[in-house]
Amino acid sequence: MISVAAYELAQVNISRLKFPLDSPELKDFVDALDPVNASAEAADGYVWRLQSEGGDATDIKVFGDDWLIINLTVWRDTNALTAFMYQGQHRELLSRRREWFEKVTEAMTALWWVPAGHRPTVAEAESRLLHLRANGPTPYAFTLRTSFPAGASEPVSLAVPEDLGCGV
Repeated sequence: MISVAAYELAQVNISRLKFPLDSPELKDFVDALDPVNASAEAADGYVWRLQSEGGDATDIKVFGDDWLIINLTVWRDTNALTAFMYQGQHRELLSRRREWFEKVTEAMTALWWVPAGHRPTVAEAESRLLHLRANGPTPYAFTLRTSFPAGASEPVSLAVPEDLGCGV
């Protein structure tokens, strides 16, 4: 049995802005970043978040797209992440997300287990999102609705075994 404490939960979500970050339309969102980040850091189960010298990650490129912003965090487990997401000021911001961000059909959020102490990179987060988009939830990249236990984070092979008798 794998010790859950040996793993932590990485979470990425990206959003496509409707307006430039310095626009009046995004003022409420931008003004809430520092308080929401502070509440995340104080939350039970919070481990780490990606940030630049500015204190947040709004100036860190993801997928080479200036209109995408990234939130990349590490939590103790899915319960800790969920408890933070759906309470307080973060919940209020979630309820207003359509004002600030484009609605997209592709997966914009992915979760995966990392060894305790590992800090995921933007490239790693992009890889997990692309995997989720291509394959749906697997132990390599999953969602809160369809999650997997810690320690099962290797990519799922989609190759057909040779001994199935299929020559294609």
